[in-house]
Amino acid sequence: MLSTFIVVAPIFALIALGYSAVRFRLYPAAGVPSLIAFVNNFATPCLLFNSMVNSDFTTAFNIGIIGPFYLGAFLCFGLGIFVGIRLFGDTRGESVASGFSAMFSNTVLVGLPILQRAYGEDALPVAFSIIGIHGAILLTSAMLTMELMRRDGRPLTEALGNAGKRIVSNPLLWGIALGLSFNFAGIGLIEPASAFFSMMAQAVVPVALFGIGGALNQYKLSENWSQALVISLIKLFVHPAIAYVLMIWVLRVDMQIARYGILMSAMPAGINSYVFATYYNRGVSVAANVVLIGTVGSALSIALWLYILGH
Repeated sequence: MLSTFIVVAPIFALIALGYSAVRFRLYPAAGVPSLIAFVNNFATPCLLFNSMVNSDFTTAFNIGIIGPFYLGAFLCFGLGIFVGIRLFGDTRGESVASGFSAMFSNTVLVGLPILQRAYGEDALPVAFSIIGIHGAILLTSAMLTMELMRRDGRPLTEALGNAGKRIVSNPLLWGIALGLSFNFAGIGLIEPASAFFSMMAQAVVPVALFGIGGALNQYKLSENWSQALVISLIKLFVHPAIAYVLMIWVLRVDMQIARYGILMSAMPAGINSYVFATYYNRGVSVAANVVLIGTVGSALSIALWLYILGH
């Protein structure tokens, strides 16, 4: 258990540093969105591009990992909707926002640093195979579900158009697409291009973790904390449990590879959960609380999953 703590301690120490710096006004709160924008729009696309160029895709795209990850995500989406309607009396639109928080993992800002810290560079190609379609599949599905379920929804064609625009304009997908193009064309990076992308990639972990810590200052516990706690438990425990059962017990995937996908499924809800809720103005306070509770609670849950996966 001590070895597990050693893995996660620096990760959450960086998150705590970011939170404390903003909380005690050592770093301006107004600067946090810029940090996260730098990570999402510049540093991580460079990391994804660099990794895609150098990845061996004979092992990276493993349907035995990708399939259970996304099946687990969609089951949690449905469970989140059911819990919202049946247990907490949500409207249909509010329940979709809760379901989205239950299925959407923080794969970039938290997932990549933890996976890299826990398992090294060998885990990254599998992680990128998940990240590459994460937003496209889950965000599009949630937007379509929202438009179908809420009474005051706009035309479905508009939802499809909005989803398409978000996918095409996503810098993460551009980094992956360009990296894949270089890889399949057999084009390698030469100096100083290789050094540039390596330096940008190295910025992802500290900046992302400091930024997510600073962002936690804007989320406050509200009267909806109990629903947010239930949704967070679904995300932190039910999703990885489903992935574990499917990968290890059903598909018999080698644990040395399966652990990458299981750990990614154990990540807390991403900030996009809050963005999605505010975009539709449905379940905003619940989504904010899920981000707060899930990120803080993941310090313990991720340590537990690392311990389980290590045995």
